[in-house]
Parts: sequence; C-alpha cells; structure tokens
Amino acid sequence: MANTETTLKECLASIEGATGVALVDYTSGMALGTMGGSKTFDLNVAAAGNTDVVRAKMRTMEHLGLKSGIEDILITLTDQYHLIRLLTGRGGNGLFLYLALDAKRANLAMARHQLKKIEEDLEI
Repeated sequence: MANTETTLKECLASIEGATGVALVDYTSGMALGTMGGSKTFDLNVAAAGNTDVVRAKMRTMEHLGLKSGIEDILITLTDQYHLIRLLTGRGGNGLFLYLALDAKRANLAMARHQLKKIEEDLEI
C-alpha cells in the first residue's frame, strides 16, 4: 500500500506525458496533495474546478436514475487530457485523482490503465 505522496510521485514518474496530479476531496473542493503543475497551471485551482465537474455528473446521474458508479471522467483539450478517477477503495469515498497529461506525449489508454492500478495500491 502506498501513501498519498508516494502515489502522486508514482503518477508523475510512471505515466507517460503526466504533467500534474492531485488527490482531491470533492465534498470540499480541496486538494489533499498535489505534484507537478506549473506557474501557469495551478493544480489547486484545477482541483477546485474539477470538483464542480464531478458534482455535476453525480447530480445528473441521480436525476436520470442511473445506479452505475463513475469510473473516470475524461476532458480533452487541443493539447492536454484531463483525467478524473473517482476512488472506490477503502477510505476513498468522496475523493478523486486528477491527472493532467500532455496530449502529444501521452497514451490515453495506458494512462487510464496505470491510474487504475495506482488507485488499487493507494492507502488513505
């Protein structure tokens, strides 16, 4: 089992094209940990904004009566992928991993696969 800091480091090191990662509490919008990002890409702002995305999707699913769980949410920009993975393991309720990827360097299918594996090893 990996702790939060180790997990965030592993995301940046092992996922090709990763430029930033955050563990986020979507009940509060607060990033519990971040790694990467830049002066022009504030992961705390991204975490708070993507909390709204998660909440909106959950509300929509509730209104539609959908009982399925969200595995991940993908946002594609012209030069980036933003991947939101809701945590389902022990202690993960209310949390998600947010991963920003450089679209030119990333393999989206592999990034999703690796993020799922990293989630399984995360200890919260």
